[in-house]
Amino acid sequence: MDDIVPDVVDAVPAGTVQVTYGDDLQVRQGNELTPTQVKDVPNVSWSGLEGRSNLITLLMVDPDAPTRQDPKFREILHWAVVNIPGSNIDPSGGHPLAAYVGSGPPQGTGLHRYIFLLYRQENKIEETPTISNTTRAGRLNFNARDFAAKHGLGAPIAANYYQAQFDDYVLERNKTFTG
Repeated sequence: MDDIVPDVVDAVPAGTVQVTYGDDLQVRQGNELTPTQVKDVPNVSWSGLEGRSNLITLLMVDPDAPTRQDPKFREILHWAVVNIPGSNIDPSGGHPLAAYVGSGPPQGTGLHRYIFLLYRQENKIEETPTISNTTRAGRLNFNARDFAAKHGLGAPIAANYYQAQFDDYVLERNKTFTG
């Protein structure tokens, strides 16, 4: 987890977000997955909120666009869900600010990090509209720190990430974008 500091967070969060694609494909602190494997919305959970009524924010960002060496689009927002009831980390129970978009690193750009961040909310976040999964608008040059500061979220309470590089699915994924 140290290699997400300081690019995305100031310190490694204490907790780990459990992220599972399909039936059993686990995100494990920097393991490599393919864009084909992560094309669909994952299951997300986190132990530690039992008995609490807090709201939670979940973000997923890629800080390595277009490459880790030249991240001029840092960060790309891949998913944002706010107002998730805290005792049950199920993103479908929250309000999506950015619909899930799987990994799409361009060919020849090497491994990109895809980082899941979980924040505890003190107040409900009133922000619309939702960014659809067919548009790039609103996704480039996102900044998790700025978003957290704007909404009074503080530091993330949990994180996890995987790495991915180009595979042929990226070409299919990119055909779905309209702007």
